[in-house]
Amino acid sequence: MDVKRNMQDKVSIITPSWNSEKYINKTIESVQKQTYMNWEMIIVDDCSSDRTVEIVEKISKEDPRVRIIRQDVNGGAAKARNRSLREATGRYIAYLDADDIWKPTKLEKQVKFMKTHNCGFSCASYEVVDDEGCALNKEVHMLPSVDYVGFLTNNLLQTVGIMVDTSIIDKKYLVMPDIRRRQDAATWLQVLKAGYKCYGIDEVLAEYRRAENSLSSNKVKAVKGVWSLYRDIEKLSLPFSCYCFVRYAFLAVWKRVYVNK
Repeated sequence: MDVKRNMQDKVSIITPSWNSEKYINKTIESVQKQTYMNWEMIIVDDCSSDRTVEIVEKISKEDPRVRIIRQDVNGGAAKARNRSLREATGRYIAYLDADDIWKPTKLEKQVKFMKTHNCGFSCASYEVVDDEGCALNKEVHMLPSVDYVGFLTNNLLQTVGIMVDTSIIDKKYLVMPDIRRRQDAATWLQVLKAGYKCYGIDEVLAEYRRAENSLSSNKVKAVKGVWSLYRDIEKLSLPFSCYCFVRYAFLAVWKRVYVNK
């Protein structure tokens, strides 16, 4: 019975990688240091040309909970994450990109939170670090709960903090659309549109790396990505898209104060 329950409570960690040799070792270390030890980490490499695969294969030989799957063709993060999802055997699905970091108690506290509140979708608060892992003195704290319209207008959810209980939410809602940008946000909207809410954990349990050339650091590309999410992916009407965008822009300015401690 204990073994069966242990398998049911496993966390499957989905990690896409591409030329991540600079960060991947520390990312994996942050998982291995978790106080919650019932996990598997499924790293799908998207045709890296650096030493990413070599590094992960070496770690995998010493810790079989870390798995590496190599894509035959470079297809982007959505395809890599979907491959990981198909391979996942755990009850809980968590997301960790190859350059981000978890605090040691992240999994333990998040699983406990979800069991206590009987929720299928949650997001932990996180801090923002630069390319070298240095704190930027910015923390993003989750709201108590976020619904579909709420996420359209605040965009607080970040992949590094997400966890889903597949005993409550069907895996079909986690299949990411095959788009190059904003595929993670589009996926969370799929879950929220299905009627679920995302419940926030008001404790910083992760580090989100914001590289200088990343989409999130390029304001013009970020704005275009949000508008495309409204119109091209969610197919929102022009008036409702404008309403959401105005609220998004207002909250983005407000958040610059909100996230600074």
